[in-house]
Amino acid sequence: MPRLDLATHDLRRMALGGETLDYVLVRRRGRRGVGFKVNADGLTVSAPLSMPLSRIEALARESERWILRKIAEWRTRRVPPMEWRDGAALPYLGRTILLAIGEARRNNVELGDGALHASVREASPEAVERAVVAWYKHAALAHLAGRAFTLARVAGLTPPRILLSSALSRWGSCNSRREVRLAWRLVKARPDFIDYVICHELAHLRHMNHSSAFWAEVGRQCPDYVRLRDELFATEHLYRSF
Repeated sequence: MPRLDLATHDLRRMALGGETLDYVLVRRRGRRGVGFKVNADGLTVSAPLSMPLSRIEALARESERWILRKIAEWRTRRVPPMEWRDGAALPYLGRTILLAIGEARRNNVELGDGALHASVREASPEAVERAVVAWYKHAALAHLAGRAFTLARVAGLTPPRILLSSALSRWGSCNSRREVRLAWRLVKARPDFIDYVICHELAHLRHMNHSSAFWAEVGRQCPDYVRLRDELFATEHLYRSF
């Protein structure tokens, strides 16, 4: 039996706040209300399958101030694309390291003297990016797994299995199999941000939800989590340039 598609996705355009705004309209069977989400990709509007377009856009205009404010916030958070050139600045554990590119018969990337030395067979931007990202993933697994082991022991927990993810929209996740996935890009962030994210996921080993008991556990493991969470949210775009 063919699978029934319960949602449709359409790229549309409407006038909002004196400007023409592109947005993605997601119509979903069984949905009751209209929801708005703004992220790095722009505005997404979720609505019931049968609701008239005129009604959906009228509700968007009612939320015009919120939508435009969120879009403006995301525009200020955009980071220029990474330029894979000699001397480029790279974030690592909250500090800046410089990229030093050289040529060699075999690819090799090493950190030393405040620089990331990338020796590649072909010094093209694409080859340098592949080599550097591979180094970041290796460094991320070692550092994040080490911190997770230490913080789990401090919290009185059996250390979970640590896996890496390439997610851009979330820093970590935890499942009932006691597996914690952490975004490799997190290794670019400050050590206290890293510890907060790990404590957040470790707290899920005791509470697989976001209840008050869960947040109490996060606070027990990371007393300054509110400040760290807010600071990370305000600066996390800086760690997603590649």
